[in-house]
Amino acid sequence: MRFLSYDKVARLPVPELMQRVDAYVEKVKPGKTGRIEAAAVLGMVEPPKITVTRALELFWQIAEKDRTRGKDEDQIRRWKNPRKKAIANFVKVIGDKPIEEISSDDLLDWRAWWEEKIELEDLTPNSANKDFTHFSDTLKTVIKAKRLGLVIPMEGIHLKNGEKRTRPPFSDKWIREKLLAPGALDGLNLEARCLLLGMVNTGYRPSEGAGLLPEHIRLDGDVPHISIEPVGRALKSQYSRRMIPLVGVSLEAFKACPNGFPRYRGSPNVSAAANKFMRENGLLETDQHTLYCLRHSFEDRMLSAEIDERIRRDLFGHTLNRQRYGSGASLEHAHRLLQAIAL
Repeated sequence: MRFLSYDKVARLPVPELMQRVDAYVEKVKPGKTGRIEAAAVLGMVEPPKITVTRALELFWQIAEKDRTRGKDEDQIRRWKNPRKKAIANFVKVIGDKPIEEISSDDLLDWRAWWEEKIELEDLTPNSANKDFTHFSDTLKTVIKAKRLGLVIPMEGIHLKNGEKRTRPPFSDKWIREKLLAPGALDGLNLEARCLLLGMVNTGYRPSEGAGLLPEHIRLDGDVPHISIEPVGRALKSQYSRRMIPLVGVSLEAFKACPNGFPRYRGSPNVSAAANKFMRENGLLETDQHTLYCLRHSFEDRMLSAEIDERIRRDLFGHTLNRQRYGSGASLEHAHRLLQAIAL
């Protein structure tokens, strides 16, 4: 019997209703162990929620026979793997949520994670769009087959093929008056808060900040700084390896978290946690802003201060569009330049 809620069972035609009543009576007879099933027959239990990973299991049951007809073993593997990948990526960033609780904010956070991944790993938007397409198809197939009547808000999540989305920078005024206002970030856990503040005057990628080990955070000496190194993880390119002086609120943040951010080390969840908090507390300047936009704000401040392009690119971890000569600016020189634009 298909599960129906109690109010729908009560409106069934008498013959179907009596069939369920008879099944209920049979299940609750002395010696029987089917009381939960009996209650379910009459709609007197809450149906279990279908999580994202459970939806994938149901998808195989629902669609595999029809969609793999005539395919060989390798073709079936190539049909399954993109769906496994899409579900795994969503769960890694958002968690294994019941599908009925997936919100537009969840999908925006997942897209923001993908945008960072695209830039970090030099991928194309199509990599993200494949995930979104397979994720949507999987859930919609299950929703239709199970007659759940749900709508997954996927509209507008796809990225334009061949065009990486340009993130707007936070304005200095917004950072000073909103993000750095007394108590503005108090509701964010200490590590996520310090990672965010550390980004303000360093412009590191969130994943780079999360990957810092204690030995990469050097607060003693004349120039406190962090060192982005390929230890325990790969960097985007050889130019991503760099040292960045610590100034302003970023220096104070690392004093509060001198061992880095072990809660987020090797995890993609810091961006999602910070974006969710900022969105819920009115700390995003527009609906196009994300945590990553602090990186662009840092670059704009360096540009406004007329810091040399070589120094900007070295601090930002970008390649230089000409031959590199010499060692570049010393740590002390970069420190003086950043102190002048520190927030």
